[in-house]
Amino acid sequence: IGVGLVGFGLFFVLFGVLLYFDSVLLAFGNILFLSGLVFIVGFRRTFTFFFQRPKLKGTSFFLGGILIVLMRWPLLGMLLEAYGFITLFR
Repeated sequence: IGVGLVGFGLFFVLFGVLLYFDSVLLAFGNILFLSGLVFIVGFRRTFTFFFQRPKLKGTSFFLGGILIVLMRWPLLGMLLEAYGFITLFR
């Protein structure tokens, strides 16, 4: 179930970017991606990964970007998410 949710999440994010940053598709893709990640890894391990002390800056930008996309500012939200993603996984 988790791999399917992550796959659909990535598909919706890609499709939302291709349709000139459609905020509904991007928001739906973000929600599916995060829920799939929780299904794959587990809630506790996902929480401990995102909220480690050195990764709080990346987590705040990533989750803030998702919140901005949900508030219908897709371009700014995706930029924040990209910066947070790079900061999290470097």
